[in-house]
Amino acid sequence: MDYSPRFRLLPTTRQRELLGWQRDTVRQVYNHALYRLDQLPTNSDRTVRQRVWHVRDELPDWKAKWEEWSSVYSTVLQAAVERIYHSIIGLAQQRDNGHNIGDLNWKKPREFQSFTYRQRGFELDKKSGSAGRGVLTLKKVRGETLEIPIRLHRDIDPDDIKHVTVKQEATGAWYVSFSVERDVPEKPDPEDIEPEDTVGLDLGVLNFIHDSDGRSIGRLDLSDDRDRLEREQRSLSRKEYESNNWHNQRQRVAEVHMDMRNKNRDSKHKLAHAYTTEYDAVFVEDLNVKSMLEGDGNARNKHEVGWREFIGILKHHGRKHGCHVVEVEPAGTTKECASCGVETAKPLWVREHSCPACGFELDRDFNASLNVLSRGLAKLGVGHSEETSPEIKDFWCANEARSDSVTPVETATAVDTVSVSASRVVESGSPCLKEPPTAASRQG
Repeated sequence: MDYSPRFRLLPTTRQRELLGWQRDTVRQVYNHALYRLDQLPTNSDRTVRQRVWHVRDELPDWKAKWEEWSSVYSTVLQAAVERIYHSIIGLAQQRDNGHNIGDLNWKKPREFQSFTYRQRGFELDKKSGSAGRGVLTLKKVRGETLEIPIRLHRDIDPDDIKHVTVKQEATGAWYVSFSVERDVPEKPDPEDIEPEDTVGLDLGVLNFIHDSDGRSIGRLDLSDDRDRLEREQRSLSRKEYESNNWHNQRQRVAEVHMDMRNKNRDSKHKLAHAYTTEYDAVFVEDLNVKSMLEGDGNARNKHEVGWREFIGILKHHGRKHGCHVVEVEPAGTTKECASCGVETAKPLWVREHSCPACGFELDRDFNASLNVLSRGLAKLGVGHSEETSPEIKDFWCANEARSDSVTPVETATAVDTVSVSASRVVESGSPCLKEPPTAASRQG
């Protein structure tokens, strides 16, 4: 498994200039390689890989023609040309999936942000500097060897590093990613997994996660960051395009975007780490977010919450910690009763599940997470009853024992949906309203 931890570089002003020069030079090599690739005949028997490698073999001639290109380490230029091949393969896969994809274009300076050292040309010294600091050595950056301070927030063995990718973000900050190969732990055999060592996750907007063990994890509050972003963007719109003030303000806008992205990703990584280390199997809905964003409703909140990104992070941590991450069919998880399986349609503002067939009452998201758990157990092949899992039966028995003391409750809401617009709704009571599941609110 390839693992790519990222660290912050702390270059001096002089080093920033040299890194910027190298990034732009590699961009020129990339554009020229793309130009040469377009000149090659496409009706030959050579594959895409062979054509790109043919262009790569022209690098010595290019360096003889443009002397400045000789001031860049050879593997960096080779990686830039091979980057075209990987991009073409990625585009072809998207076309096969039905996406309307064009061809590769030349990169503008702002669109090309990184360059890569492969196998050699770099060195990491963890002993230099104070605790948590080190020095990254990069060879042949405009003919010079740079020793750049690096902030090491986690332990890494320099001998395990295969590739080094240096990138400048839109904020102007420089980062380095180390490609490290690590052993992947074996996942337990589904036949050996106990149902209590599994969990089902229902993903939502109001509550980001509601799991089958009763935990409700709130959505990350980024309202202050969003207000700041709006202020900075308004200020950017008043600046003259491409002026110095415009560039400075654009960088401030990029910093706000990065802060929001870092908080979101940090929260999701921590959640994924917690679930994949605590359980042997995690079940989650296979959401088609693209169609959800194209439909009616608040697309901004749906996009900002980032369900597909979380599922991808969850799978990464599942491979990393030897945990099964299984996606299940999401259709009907909210409507279907976790006790008897009867479907009951309910608008979005109704937050309680009350089954008309068996009388099972539960929080709407909790009920959905139990359905996700049942489908995941069946799909993975973990031993359990086909009708109802033992956990759901136990929960139903406990809920039924105290159903006589339940009284109707009035739930206030200020939510407008596409089909129903209401501010209050009266529904038969549920113990979950008075005795909610354990709430765990995580803030980034």
